[in-house]
Amino acid sequence: MNRQPALILAVHGTRDPHGTAVAHSLALRVGEITRVPTHLAFADVLTPSVGDVAASVPGPVVVVPAFLASGYHVRKDIPHQLARAGRADAVLAPALGAHPAVVATAHRRLLAAGHRDTDAVVLACAGTSDARARAELHDSARALAARLDTPVATGYIATGGPTVAEQVARLRAQGHERVSVAAWLLAPGLFHDRLADVGADVVAPPLCPDPAIAHAVAERYRQAAIPLPV
Repeated sequence: MNRQPALILAVHGTRDPHGTAVAHSLALRVGEITRVPTHLAFADVLTPSVGDVAASVPGPVVVVPAFLASGYHVRKDIPHQLARAGRADAVLAPALGAHPAVVATAHRRLLAAGHRDTDAVVLACAGTSDARARAELHDSARALAARLDTPVATGYIATGGPTVAEQVARLRAQGHERVSVAAWLLAPGLFHDRLADVGADVVAPPLCPDPAIAHAVAERYRQAAIPLPV
């Protein structure tokens, strides 16, 4: 007898109530798409933690990290939480950021915000000190550049550099009259609020809510769930 494993949607966590509401809404939508038990868990800031949720869910489990690069939380923190919870059997899907639907969503959100074909573009990322994650963020910027047919610079909000504001200033100094910022952020919160002061002409909203993000999570789940035994 085969049984579909439960899905744990792992998000970072934010003290912004709008961001938390978006996370809950995303989990509900993913559950509707996959038709499997779907549980929201937080890697940081809020509870329940990924480990706590994993320990409470019986049977096979797939954890889908709703992160836009494979940084500390995806590569170290979440696996450690699962191990401490006695759920070494849980399958950890790849981070969400590399999924083509996420880049397509960033593209749509930027156009809807008022981006013009002649604008210079910065991809605003939360930031990371992890070299592998930074490489993934640069790959995402190149993927967005291919959709826009224009170069896309990578800027950081919280960790690392150059910052988004520095990239906007650099592009202005190079002669660009207008600069658009694409938000490589899933939900509203402090990081996205900071983009209001970077000096850009256009700042796209976060990626959620957008139906494509929920479908991308569902696809990550299905791909990870295929080899699971009963």
